[in-house]
Amino acid sequence: MQGAVVLAAAGVIIKALGAVFKIPLGNMIGDTGMGYYQTAYTIYVMFLVLSNSGIPVAISRMVSERIAVGRPWDAHRVFRVSFILLLLIGLVSSSLCFFKTDLVLHHFPNMENSSYSVKAIAPALLIVPIMAAYRGYFQGKQNMRPTANSQVLEQFFRVAAGIGAAWYMLPRGEQFAAAGAAFGAAAGAAAGLLTVVVIYALSGGNRGARHAEEKAKARGGSARTPESVQGILLRICLIAVPITIGASIMPIMNFIDLAIITNRLSDLGWAAEEIRKTYGQLAGLVNPLINLPQILTQAVAMSLVPAVAAAHKRGDDAFLRHNISLGLRTAIIIGLPCALGMMTLSKQIMLLLYPAVKEAAISAAPFLFILGFGIIFLSTVQTLTGVLQGIGRQMIPVRNLCVGAAAKIAVTWTLMAIPAINVKGAAIGTVTAYVLAAALNLMAVRRHTGTRFDIGLTYVKPALAAIAMSAAVLAVYGALHALTGRAAIPTVVAIAAGAAVYASMLFFGGAITEEELLLLPGGKRLAKPLRALRKRKNQYFFRRKH
Repeated sequence: MQGAVVLAAAGVIIKALGAVFKIPLGNMIGDTGMGYYQTAYTIYVMFLVLSNSGIPVAISRMVSERIAVGRPWDAHRVFRVSFILLLLIGLVSSSLCFFKTDLVLHHFPNMENSSYSVKAIAPALLIVPIMAAYRGYFQGKQNMRPTANSQVLEQFFRVAAGIGAAWYMLPRGEQFAAAGAAFGAAAGAAAGLLTVVVIYALSGGNRGARHAEEKAKARGGSARTPESVQGILLRICLIAVPITIGASIMPIMNFIDLAIITNRLSDLGWAAEEIRKTYGQLAGLVNPLINLPQILTQAVAMSLVPAVAAAHKRGDDAFLRHNISLGLRTAIIIGLPCALGMMTLSKQIMLLLYPAVKEAAISAAPFLFILGFGIIFLSTVQTLTGVLQGIGRQMIPVRNLCVGAAAKIAVTWTLMAIPAINVKGAAIGTVTAYVLAAALNLMAVRRHTGTRFDIGLTYVKPALAAIAMSAAVLAVYGALHALTGRAAIPTVVAIAAGAAVYASMLFFGGAITEEELLLLPGGKRLAKPLRALRKRKNQYFFRRKH
């Protein structure tokens, strides 16, 4: 929970900065420019999955396991070997995107002008993998602060450089402005890498591992036999390849979405400009909002992997199940209000964030409503995937997500042929994938860990709190909108009121206990007013009863 809170706090800052980036960028370059940018970003994420998903998780898990059994020097050796591996992967993927851009864009009709954005984002593909090696090492030591600090600085420089470059290039055309925005990823990655390198150096780096080894020898330990490079690489591959395949499924799904949308809408007779605008609405305007809760639940999943791996390695089943139950409940508590909130105020949120492109915002609102529902299941998928990776069952979530991806392709292809549904079919297909993968992951975790989830505490109480929140949001927005005749201020006030109602319902409904609050940073300060309020509540009901 300590690690999850650190990463979640960083995630909130990152997404706030992301909104500072995406919202003015969307207003600056419009949906066509966002289509160019999002095409490059989709390709970037697809390549980045090779280096930034499975291998850092493998580093985290292998480092955690070695530290758990008192071998920090072998943990550092894992880091050094994986660093070289990630550097090589970064060189290949970056060179391919920069020098073979036409080949990369070959299967995307009407998106040729995205080549400038692909070239601009290519340097980040070299820098980010190196940074991932450092982050995985620190996460394995269950120290999430270096990852959080580097993520925040990376995002800050990405926003500043991206917006500045887009504004500077805008007079030359939307495609060049989109390339300027894409360059922000490279600038941010450089800042993030510098941050983790400095933290690593200040923490002692390789000297710390050597010192630990010398202390072990001084206590009478026998001379160690270092793990071979081949053995470490084989272990990394055994862990990372299934995770990478699983993580690549979502970018591949987005890649397929782009191909199906462009080709299917062309078959329906849509003009190229209309296709670019619609894809820009879905991928450029709506997806960043859906990614907000994903950042928070990913923080839970990242913290679960080393904690679950260490408990599993020691055979501490009780602590293992406790972590799993608490992790899933935390993800549900985060995901439910985000889902219902976005569904309740989908149109109002889009108009609030994108006032300069009002028509595009209104057109994108149905996409937000549909994908908002999927947040509940995406939160479950991410958290339970972390659990399965931590206990060495990394192939199971891959298989489950493949089932979901196959269903998505079938649903998207079928529904997009219906003119009245068109691009909404892609959103429905994505939600279908999340639902199937979440259900299959849940069954797998129960089967392999013996964890039994408290239905009332995990689902019912958070759901009741979220429903009450939605009702309050509708009431507050309706009253203020009727009073003022405006939408922006009532939307903001309604969201704030909904957050207050949801938090109150969680605490007073017993969905979050005082003991769990004490686990969090600053938990004593949080628990104190809660204890006082519950005492007053009990006194009130005692007087009513007697």
